[in-house]
Amino acid sequence: MYLGLTILFRVPEPQNPGVFSFLSPLAFDVWMYVVMAYLAVSLTVFLLARFSPYEWYNSHPCNPEYDQVENQFNLLSCMWFAFGGLMQQGSELNPKAFSTRVLSGFWWFFSLILVSSYTANLAAFLTVERMVSPIQNADDLSKQTEIQYGTRKGGSSETFFKRSEIPTYSDMWAYMSSRPEVFSDTYQSGIERVLKRKDYAFLMESTMAEYVVSQHCKNLTRIGGLLNSRGYGIGVPRGAPIRDEITSAILRLQEDDILLEMKNKWWKQGKCVRDEASKEDANELGVENIGGIFLVLLAGLIIGVLVAIGEFIWKSKQNAEIDRKSLCGEMMSGLRFACRCNGKRKPAMFPEAKYQPPFTTTNGQMIALSDNVHMK
Repeated sequence: MYLGLTILFRVPEPQNPGVFSFLSPLAFDVWMYVVMAYLAVSLTVFLLARFSPYEWYNSHPCNPEYDQVENQFNLLSCMWFAFGGLMQQGSELNPKAFSTRVLSGFWWFFSLILVSSYTANLAAFLTVERMVSPIQNADDLSKQTEIQYGTRKGGSSETFFKRSEIPTYSDMWAYMSSRPEVFSDTYQSGIERVLKRKDYAFLMESTMAEYVVSQHCKNLTRIGGLLNSRGYGIGVPRGAPIRDEITSAILRLQEDDILLEMKNKWWKQGKCVRDEASKEDANELGVENIGGIFLVLLAGLIIGVLVAIGEFIWKSKQNAEIDRKSLCGEMMSGLRFACRCNGKRKPAMFPEAKYQPPFTTTNGQMIALSDNVHMK
């Protein structure tokens, strides 16, 4: 019993996937955040690896003469390590310090959720038929000139636009009144114009438009909501006693959903059934959908830095006790080397005494060599 003006338009044709359609599952800002997260993790792993004393190791444990420690992480290897984690392939590099392992774990979790979300949404983009309409509502229609639009000449719809003081509708009336060819003499001629042309929209009553769409559902569709709202009524003479009876009967029909059943019967006869799956749209994932994993990664960065600071202080304290130096002096020495950010090797803080194995003489006596003992 209620209706309004609506926009009748052709069903948009499906879009062909582009060359870079594989980027569609994630929004542009998400891709930018992923790149920034990748660079931030690579740089942080590099700094933590140089800062943490437990990431320096003896690469020649079988050589007792070797008195240097090495670090496997330079800037390029850190970028390769982070890239391998993002691609879920790993790399030949394995973090040794607890701080770098903590950060790596958070990065791998971030990569797992990101890749899973991307893969799931990519499947939707590949299977769902995407149809994008050039207009979504009356405001879009009034701001463009490529698609013509009009209504039935001399009807209530024309009167509505002529008298409307709403800026959007007054602009639409100015457009239609300056182009008399956009008007149609009958509803049928306007509907046929929409069926034949891809650049024409017809403004008509929603009940009639809904019925027409049910008969031509593969070619026609309604755009947006109702432009206005009004109701049907049955006219009777003033003071007629039958008025109250008709009003009560209509209210009972509404309460019992009989009017809705009649509308479904006559408006939706199943003459054509549009594939509802084709109407579904796969939406790209934005920050509002997967922004939580970036917060988790940020927490991992902070935790990794705090753990690295704790490792550095603890190891510096141990070295200061052995070296009998102040803790501040030991920490400053380590900081100066870490901040230089060059070189993969450095002298071991406490190299073990060089071990010289004994040898056996011809008579079986063991003789240990020292700096002051030699064979004669």
